[in-house]
Amino acid sequence: MKNLWLHLKPKNIIFFSFLALALISCFVTFLTVNERGRQKTRVFERPRLTVQYQINCTAIYEMEPVELGKTLAIRNQKSYVGPTDEAVVNSTSDCDQFVSQGYDAIQGSEFDREFPLAYSLVVHQDAALVERLLRAIYMPHNIYCIHYDLKSSDDFISAMKGLARCIPNVFIASKLERVQYAGFSRLKADLNCLSDLLDSEVKWKYVTNLCGQDFPLRTNAELVSDLKELKGRNMVESKWPGGKQWRWTYHHLLKDSNSEYYSSPVTTSEMKSPPPHNIAMFVGSAYFTLSREFVVFVHQSSLASDFLAWSEDTYSPDEHFWATMIRVSGVPGEVPSSDPEISELVSKTRLVKWGSLEERLYPPCTGVRVREVCVYGAAELRWLLNYGHWFAWCNNNDVFTKLSERIFRST
Repeated sequence: MKNLWLHLKPKNIIFFSFLALALISCFVTFLTVNERGRQKTRVFERPRLTVQYQINCTAIYEMEPVELGKTLAIRNQKSYVGPTDEAVVNSTSDCDQFVSQGYDAIQGSEFDREFPLAYSLVVHQDAALVERLLRAIYMPHNIYCIHYDLKSSDDFISAMKGLARCIPNVFIASKLERVQYAGFSRLKADLNCLSDLLDSEVKWKYVTNLCGQDFPLRTNAELVSDLKELKGRNMVESKWPGGKQWRWTYHHLLKDSNSEYYSSPVTTSEMKSPPPHNIAMFVGSAYFTLSREFVVFVHQSSLASDFLAWSEDTYSPDEHFWATMIRVSGVPGEVPSSDPEISELVSKTRLVKWGSLEERLYPPCTGVRVREVCVYGAAELRWLLNYGHWFAWCNNNDVFTKLSERIFRST
């Protein structure tokens, strides 16, 4: 089950994986500073870990043992405490001051502006990380939909509303869901944002969905270059179902007899009808990069509507809906059912290192593993930057983010 990160909140790794994310920033900073003209600003008072520990980012990239050892020392200290949700609420209380701390300096080139992008951000915690993600991917000509979980804390919700109030082209989804792990509501959250994004005045070309613990590995211009090469195709993981057919073979209960949501859908012995329209089923990731034409098709097609309704009582429909829809004959950017599988390494949208696939598909995890997921270590920096993916899941760890945000900010 690959929306596992919705449940990952281990405090003992928060500081460590922020180190890895922060390290990514060392090598793309000069590209992005030239591209965006960022100023040396910060919204929150955050320790400059690369300065504090005199970390040489080039040496980290070159895998020099002494420099890698410094990151281990930071990891072992576990002393970093990130900004609270309340701090984000307070910082967005004065929008003029907030946007003057960097957002108003972001402009982008004509190359960027002629190919606007859209984002669906389905988030539920750590407002400061969401703000960092926004700051890293923000362009004033792009458009950003934030869907917060109705179960989120009051401070987090207030922080998201503050970001949407202050930052141009950032808005809250018009319809919000109480997101259930592996339930239909997770898929609906993205669909709600996609509907709103289609109604926006920004005529975006492609849309990507992210969670609050994601971070970009490429600049906006680099992403635009890759997307133009797709020529209308979509970037979605899509594989044969294998042992996951039980997810839609049986009816799943979302609520108990008191209409209270289960923590995750409950499998029953009741068989479901086959997929409508003889659709051939595929599985993949909940995360995607989709063309505008494809999203319009999903929004308007009766076939897509029927398949969506059929998926409501399945397990983790976000991991088969998109993977299946891109294989439907005649859809924009169609991938024929007879084509080879599109694995998580072929689909560039989002890179997550799963423990079961290490050594076979990935180099070993040099950080720490939380259940099935690797929280990246500094020694994986070179692999992350060179493999070619666009975003990486970094968990809620502030050392990785701390170094990484310098990709997108002036040093």
